[in-house]
Amino acid sequence: MAYRICVVCMANYCRSPMAEVVLRAKLAAHGLDGRVIVESAGTEGWFAGSGMDEQALETLTRFGYDGSAHRARQFAEDWFGRYDLVLAMDRVNQSALRRLAPAGAHVRLFRSFDPSAPEGAEMPDPYRRGEAEFERVFGLIESAAEGIAGHLARIVR
Repeated sequence: MAYRICVVCMANYCRSPMAEVVLRAKLAAHGLDGRVIVESAGTEGWFAGSGMDEQALETLTRFGYDGSAHRARQFAEDWFGRYDLVLAMDRVNQSALRRLAPAGAHVRLFRSFDPSAPEGAEMPDPYRRGEAEFERVFGLIESAAEGIAGHLARIVR
């Protein structure tokens, strides 16, 4: 049975879809393709059914990733049973998820797996902040995704 992860930001429009695409690639590079399933969602449904933010998609494309299949969706309370790990992009989303979560649900900050990040580090929201901010966030996502993939390579059989 596959290990399942959901990456969550506010609207599933910038950070979490970028992280989903990058994390999926990092997991494949660690030999976990098919053994770990990655999805994403938002705590809010503002962009449900839409593709990701244009700047997010352009940033992924510039670095060799394909995010064109993404469609935004809102995380639902009954989804906790689907996932082994839910990764929030910031403390606001982590708090929203924890309010919905049943006892024993694993909700962590995405950057908590980045060994170079300070404790409690959040993923900044690049929405409407320009190309440079999207590239900075992309770098933070890559670093944390590598940490997540390395962690899961040790525990997922």
